[in-house]
Amino acid sequence: MNRQTTSNTRSLIWGVSTSSYQIEGAANEDGRGPSIWDTFCRQGKVDKNDTGDVACDHYHRYAEDVALMRDMGVDAYRFSVAWPRVLPTGRGAANEAGLAFYDRLIDALLEARIEPWLCLYHWDLPQALQDLGGWTVRESADWFADYAGLVGRRYGDRVKRLATFNEPSVFSLLGFAFGAHAPGLSDRDALHRVIHNVNRAHGRAIDVIRATVSGASVGAVHNVQPCLPSTGSTEDREAALTFGQYWNSAFPDPQLVGRYSPLLEAALAPLIAADDMATIQQPVDWFGLNHYSPVYVQADTGSVIGCGFGPAPAEVPRTAIGWPIQPAAFCETLLSLSDKYRLPIYVLENGTATRDQILESGAVEDPDRIAYLDAYISEMHKAIDAGADVRGYFVWSLLDNFEWNAGYSQRFGLVRVDYKSLKRTSKSSAHWYAETIRANQQRHASRDTTVAGNNR
Repeated sequence: MNRQTTSNTRSLIWGVSTSSYQIEGAANEDGRGPSIWDTFCRQGKVDKNDTGDVACDHYHRYAEDVALMRDMGVDAYRFSVAWPRVLPTGRGAANEAGLAFYDRLIDALLEARIEPWLCLYHWDLPQALQDLGGWTVRESADWFADYAGLVGRRYGDRVKRLATFNEPSVFSLLGFAFGAHAPGLSDRDALHRVIHNVNRAHGRAIDVIRATVSGASVGAVHNVQPCLPSTGSTEDREAALTFGQYWNSAFPDPQLVGRYSPLLEAALAPLIAADDMATIQQPVDWFGLNHYSPVYVQADTGSVIGCGFGPAPAEVPRTAIGWPIQPAAFCETLLSLSDKYRLPIYVLENGTATRDQILESGAVEDPDRIAYLDAYISEMHKAIDAGADVRGYFVWSLLDNFEWNAGYSQRFGLVRVDYKSLKRTSKSSAHWYAETIRANQQRHASRDTTVAGNNR
């Protein structure tokens, strides 16, 4: 492909991301129903038995959080709606109090001149639907389409950027193959049903959003990471190829090119009805990318898919959570996705867990996060210069938050949250990111002025 560099003339959207269960709290307030993560947390499977009951209390402190974003100068904020907050049993009568919360949040964002990017599903399925089979049953696509319609009708006058799912390969594999995330299953057949039904739900929701939101710009958010063998053994090399089909292509390939990989196509064949692939492959406007690092893979005969996560080579540096730091893989991923899917790319999660340094003054220093973000943003610019059509970059995350089965042990935020007092403190990385945004905006404005002068 002869890559074009037209994206260099376009100003990037700079943002931050969060998700409902990780920050909202208020788990038992204003009619919210339980989610699968509420249930999972009470099964003793989360570090220190942490829960999202309070989290960052964003439900009550959203105005303060919007002010933090405004002061940072971000253009956009990607958040998710909690399905059980607006539909406590997942279907049927809507919960007005829950809907009103997102009205308040969206209006506050718009008043602060921050564009809302709304994700329909970031892993908190209503427990009532899980009790009916959840994503393992075909009816789940109907439930999701109805939920998408409710959200579209309620917020579509103010929200135009909508994503269907966040990281479906993560919640499917970790929740249904490895048992590490809600609902905590290790069942190959269930995994395959989930993959296909979530893809069907995506297609159904795209149709509904197009019908209910005038001027909608829609997509899905996929994690894509090179899958590398932990060793040079034949078994690990084959495992990496297998894992990559589940991790990187099980959702974007059917959604965007209308087919599963050969391995998945054979496994899913009994589940695919006549019109399913046409339902799944709906036109979208952009590709949402979450990327942190490559994934290292090893063969595992005890895994329901015959492989699993393996160690990175000893010489590879790691973040506080143990993930490899390999920025060049980010550039490679952006270029390969741009070539493969030919869609504008928005990086909707990139960031790192670090150990904060709290000074006597109360200031919070996180130089490792700054170094990580600087390296990855530099690689993104290299990809843009090489022709990748990247339109935006969002840091994960605005706030330190509930980090799934790691509980509150890992801090990804630009803003530190004291989990006892819930006080927010912008870290040095938040100030660095604000300066980065301003510098890029100024550079773009200067380029526009130069272009305009040359065109006179």
